[in-house]
Amino acid sequence: MTSHAKGGRNPKLNKATHRYVFRLTDEENQRFLTLFEKSGLSTKAKFVVAVLFERRINSVIMDKGAMEYCTKLSEFYGQFRAIGVNYNQVVKILHTNFSDKKTIAYLAKLEKQTLELAYICKEILILSKKFEADYLIKKDEL
Repeated sequence: MTSHAKGGRNPKLNKATHRYVFRLTDEENQRFLTLFEKSGLSTKAKFVVAVLFERRINSVIMDKGAMEYCTKLSEFYGQFRAIGVNYNQVVKILHTNFSDKKTIAYLAKLEKQTLELAYICKEILILSKKFEADYLIKKDEL
């Protein structure tokens, strides 16, 4: 009985034809081998592909305007924290050094200034949300 069928493996449907080469230091190689052994995968190639495509990779796009905005907002937050510390110190000094009547009068002035600060903070929050909506890239868009 003679068969005309060719022997060997069945051809793969989606054959991997692209090859990449990279080099590792001795330390990097030790880490690589340790991670490969822990993975339980049968080949290093499968391990590399799994690490590349199954793990989430974050891409960061730097926008100069957004960076400046975040820097200014961070500076503002630092100043806002300092105002809170100063606020607490002022209230303590008022209670310690003044009569109840004067303390109440000064606290009324401080309350008025606090309301103005709260209004400014609300405006900053509105502007920040508008900036984020108009200029910052959403996760869905990536």
